[in-house]
Amino acid sequence: MIVCHCTNISDHDIRAVIDWMRTADPQTIITPGKIYHALGKSADCGGCMPLFLDTMRASSNLEVPMQLCALRAGVTQEKADEGRSKGHRILKQVSAA
Repeated sequence: MIVCHCTNISDHDIRAVIDWMRTADPQTIITPGKIYHALGKSADCGGCMPLFLDTMRASSNLEVPMQLCALRAGVTQEKADEGRSKGHRILKQVSAA
């Protein structure tokens, strides 16, 4: 099945690259950008990205290596501050009642 019509990438291409990357370096983090780069292509319109990501997630070799899973243990999306100091946050405005 063709996943990206702009660059002619199939689901087979994506799975093959993921398998190759995992074999070459078991510790690597596999991203869409790395897959495009390995195929010698680059993203064009981005319309394929939801299907591209679904195809990646369906691969059994995509999992994050165990050594890297615990790096952010205990950090949730609500607690993550993205490295910004509190002075750079927009304060909640309180309406006067």
